[in-house]
Amino acid sequence: MIKTIHPARFSKTILVPASKSHTIRALFIASFAEGTSRVLNPLDSEDTASCLRVCRLFGARITEGKTSGGEGILIVEGNGGCPAAPGLPVDVGNSGTTLYFASALAALAGAEVRFTGDRQICSRPAENLLRSLEELGAEVSCEAGGRAPFTVRGPLRGGKTSIECPTSQYLSALLLASPLISAPGGQGFTDQAFTEIDAPLLYEEPYVEMTLRWLGDQGIRLERQGLRHFVIPSGQRYRAFEKAVPGDFSSATFFFCAAAVSGGPVTLRGLDMGDAQGDKAVISILKSMGCAVKTAGTSITLTGASLKGRDIDMNAIPDAVPALAATACFAGGKTRLLNVPQARLKETDRIAVMAGELSKMGACIRELPDGLEIGGGGGLRGCRVDGHADHRVVMALAIAALGASGATEIEGAEAAAVTFPRFFDLLET
Repeated sequence: MIKTIHPARFSKTILVPASKSHTIRALFIASFAEGTSRVLNPLDSEDTASCLRVCRLFGARITEGKTSGGEGILIVEGNGGCPAAPGLPVDVGNSGTTLYFASALAALAGAEVRFTGDRQICSRPAENLLRSLEELGAEVSCEAGGRAPFTVRGPLRGGKTSIECPTSQYLSALLLASPLISAPGGQGFTDQAFTEIDAPLLYEEPYVEMTLRWLGDQGIRLERQGLRHFVIPSGQRYRAFEKAVPGDFSSATFFFCAAAVSGGPVTLRGLDMGDAQGDKAVISILKSMGCAVKTAGTSITLTGASLKGRDIDMNAIPDAVPALAATACFAGGKTRLLNVPQARLKETDRIAVMAGELSKMGACIRELPDGLEIGGGGGLRGCRVDGHADHRVVMALAIAALGASGATEIEGAEAAAVTFPRFFDLLET
């Protein structure tokens, strides 16, 4: 699908869609819990659909519906921590979070589970996670050099592992699975009373904090030294819960950046600044670049202004790289997005892709080994650009188009539906 975006001043009030990161954590915990959970206001997206499909394959019974107030709800009858054997390949679609979390949780039982996904998923590395699963007792078979498709067979037995995490999803996957490993003597599944995890390298720390908050709400016992060392007792269980999914700062980023580029103001509702989501840092970044920010409860209003370039450490917020790269094109002086090599390992190499596509529009931009250097000041011109089947690249190019001269045509615009199906509707109305 080709989407045409014309330059415009973007100003409106929007209810932010639910967080993808929270939705997927909620679904896996509910699916592996004992009893029936109620997940309110889940994200409705292709990634959520992929996660639902996988959770059902593992034996969770999930009913999709609406509350009396019209809010979305998922009613999840869990498998009690004992995943069913899917009996066919588990296709995670385009959802990397689902791939990594499901790989670890599938290893709780003794059945062989084969994982695959779309072309982008099959290009994303999983070797570090698979090695740790082997160290904890699983059998792994991978014919693609540490990438999907691969098979995992449990059971996990606990013990010790050290894992470098260029994506936080590796560590979150181990943290979600480790409490459910059977205790010594429990079905004879394990020889260890605990799992000990070292993470000498960890990017995207806020997402691990998010996982830990979910585990804390579940009453999971663990000891830790910061975010680098964990000891998790075996034989624990997830319990049923009812919880509403908070708004998504990653999705909000694109509309905040739209206001920064075009002037705004934009008011976004449904955001909790106390949440663990890392992308809330985008608000303070845009403020430091010159935007005006006003917060009232769960509503945040951002008004664009004359933007100033700056250096930004992006390690904790790699998903914001495309949107901030587009925004930086309109900032005076130089902006450098730094310390984010993992952006090359997402759905696309987002450093190379954003450099290439924004260059087509006339941006002064160059790749760094771990980020981007952008000479701003505007002057972008509309043209035909390629979204590279990457939802965040597509949405970022739409933001750049708002401040460009002339129309911009975005190829592959349908990819936005992976996390934000209504993005273009909200951008245009």
